[in-house]
Amino acid sequence: MSKRPFGLAVAQLGPIQPQDTRQQAVARLLEMMKEAAGRGAKMVVFPELALTTFFPRYWMSEEEAIERYFEKTMPSADTQILFDTAKKLSIGFYLGYAEVSKEGKRFNTSILVNQQAEIVGRYRKIHLPGHSDNKSHAPFQHLEKKYFEVGNEGFNVWETMDSRIGMLLCNDRRWGEAWRVLALQNAEIVAVGYNTPSQNIHWNEPPHLRMFHHLLSLQAAAYQNCVWVAAAGKAGKEDGFHLFAGSAIVAPTGEIVAQAQGEDDEVIFCQADLALGDTFKQHIFNFAAHRRPEHYTLITERVGPGSALGKPPLL
Repeated sequence: MSKRPFGLAVAQLGPIQPQDTRQQAVARLLEMMKEAAGRGAKMVVFPELALTTFFPRYWMSEEEAIERYFEKTMPSADTQILFDTAKKLSIGFYLGYAEVSKEGKRFNTSILVNQQAEIVGRYRKIHLPGHSDNKSHAPFQHLEKKYFEVGNEGFNVWETMDSRIGMLLCNDRRWGEAWRVLALQNAEIVAVGYNTPSQNIHWNEPPHLRMFHHLLSLQAAAYQNCVWVAAAGKAGKEDGFHLFAGSAIVAPTGEIVAQAQGEDDEVIFCQADLALGDTFKQHIFNFAAHRRPEHYTLITERVGPGSALGKPPLL
């Protein structure tokens, strides 16, 4: 099978402090975009909430959050230069940010921009973690359920840049259903932005398990769905609160082919062969030949665990 090379880059961000401006964040993204283009990337993936600090750690009114952290238009005056530079360099990008829709709804959003600087896709995060009540006793909070609504546009794949590309955000990467819906649209690349605290405020989870489960989720999803995964994180200490790194590119084999070395701004790159995914779709996970959706109905019938369905066999 002939190769189908696709220059794929991931741009990890170091911390963005609460006092940092949009212009400062965008300037850092621009430098990494230029580096990615110089290394031959057709697309670069930026993190979730790449324009601001991870503000859901703070309790404030929704109105204050909108004023300080949300984007009312995209591109905006501050981000237009990203689009102009992408067009000049002929590089596409994935960007995560906090969105206020025209209807006034708030979403944790990512967009997919092609090499002509056109917004060709939008994803609004569906699996929102955390809580909406004020846990003032916690070392920090995780208030995505307070500041964002559940995404209302589903899991989609877009045919663009000579590929088929899907998008997820952060907690979505842990949910097998999200990946499978993208795989059933014949996705070849899935871009994932994330901001993941190193500490779990709900139980004393060993920090090494946080990273292990992050990479496990990416690798298992890549293999079981025959896709390339490009995962970009924001890392380091923001206002003293640590986000883990682990930005990575994973092949359809489940192998990590590139991974960030530290917790600062860093570009990783690989020449992804999209034909590798085709091979796995044909010879390992041939969905059309082997899937049996009539036996999977419980997945959509139940939200949480229920009674067991097993009965004694008829002998």
